[in-house]
Amino acid sequence: MGVFLNPGDAMLRQGRNSKIYVDKSALIAYLNSVLNSEQKYVCVSRPRRFGKSMAANMVSAYYDRSVDGRQVFHGLQIAKDSKFDECRNRYDVIKLNIRDFLSENANMPDMLQDISESVLEELGGEYPDVPLDQRRLARSMAKIFDATGRQFVIVIDEWDAVFRVYQHDEDAQRDYLDFLRLWLKDRPYVALAYMTGILPIKKYGEHSALNMFSEFSMADADVLAPTMGFTDAEVRALCREWNMPYDETRAWYDGYLLEGAGEIYSPQSIVEAMTRHAFGDYWNSTETYEALKVYLDLNYDGLRDAVVAMMAGDRHVVNIGKFSNDMTSFVSADDVLALLVHLGYLAYDQTSREVFVPNREVMQEFVNSTDNGGWNEVARAVRGSGRLLQNIIAGNEDAVAAGIEVAHQETSHLTYNDENALAYTLSLGLYAARQWYDVIRELPAGKGFADLVFIPRRAYADRPAIVAELKWDESAETAIEQIHQRRYPDVLEQWRRDGGQVILAGVSYDKKTRKHSCIIERVG
Repeated sequence: MGVFLNPGDAMLRQGRNSKIYVDKSALIAYLNSVLNSEQKYVCVSRPRRFGKSMAANMVSAYYDRSVDGRQVFHGLQIAKDSKFDECRNRYDVIKLNIRDFLSENANMPDMLQDISESVLEELGGEYPDVPLDQRRLARSMAKIFDATGRQFVIVIDEWDAVFRVYQHDEDAQRDYLDFLRLWLKDRPYVALAYMTGILPIKKYGEHSALNMFSEFSMADADVLAPTMGFTDAEVRALCREWNMPYDETRAWYDGYLLEGAGEIYSPQSIVEAMTRHAFGDYWNSTETYEALKVYLDLNYDGLRDAVVAMMAGDRHVVNIGKFSNDMTSFVSADDVLALLVHLGYLAYDQTSREVFVPNREVMQEFVNSTDNGGWNEVARAVRGSGRLLQNIIAGNEDAVAAGIEVAHQETSHLTYNDENALAYTLSLGLYAARQWYDVIRELPAGKGFADLVFIPRRAYADRPAIVAELKWDESAETAIEQIHQRRYPDVLEQWRRDGGQVILAGVSYDKKTRKHSCIIERVG
């Protein structure tokens, strides 16, 4: 057992000994299906704190021939797979964490030399009878394969760290890609190459040679979607086990959407919330809000509008395929939004090709990032959102209209000519409501669709529900009349039977006077 060659199963055992361990060994079943095939190159990218390193440790321990994996994999899904014993612990594994090598070397040539020398040193100890070329890693591994017939599984964790550290050094990036290409591509000694990181593979013209990799990301997870984070079913089970409220957990951390798995949660956030028995911004605590603010402040047409709309609960269509897969080559707002998907700040709906802020935890990062600089109007609207909600509940119609006016100062640069834009304004102005309410736009209710409905979550059942109808260039009286005529409160009938109160709010905007008005009623 070595540091880089056949590192053993200690890290997997440590993971399994944790207070919470969710079985993601279905990943191995897929990897077994592509061993020694044209699809043997697999790159999985997902945000920080989404279990990338735990997956790399699991893959390494499964194939490592210095390990007897029957015990450490006992009880996991993969142990029931028909290829479990056929593929288990049959290969030499080389496992690298690129961030470690970056931190220990001053430049790219030194790092690549360090990788080669470190691996070659351990290969020499394992295969003393094979004459290795101490300057050429690929040639030496080819000699081992020729002499012994043994193949390698190569596991590279944080493979993309180079593109995050050397963001503006294209020469260093190209050297790194050339190294990987020479080492991995078309090599019979490679049974499987598994890479994990945050960013998909960067391609530079002729350097697209790494396109032999099948890529799985937050934009297209395909068959690996259920392994990319905690599924909704897994979170429900954890809530039962740890006696935590599912609806609050969902409000805080749900929202990532992967075709083939549905709703996906950040593992870090769920583990922290369950074990601490408290909800908080755990995913964000590993990085300051300035990391997001750098991208939000980029001056691309449409970016600011998209951010404001998404903070108000809307979605934004994005051409995510144009993204260059790095952190600097931006030519449009779409490129920035695509990066935020891979970083985990936005979720992506593959079917509709829309991005959106996934949950309350991540939304707080957007609030933090717009709290100064050129986002003063947004910050004022968010800070005033608590007062606006209080005034709605108290029935202070004039104060509500004034509060909406403050929010409108931010959204007025959007196309403010319909109820949809007015919904952005009210949603942003009522940001604070998300602490206690599920906010639903266009909810089927009575004989139509209510524009905005605020339904208290179970822990806050003492708060009133709110039904809001919005009118652009019509009166607030018309809005209230529509609520009654179309019987929107019927959707909350059970809520009312259980003793809950419902507030009806008619909100309008007069395009001539450019003023908002509001009428509020309370029903038992």
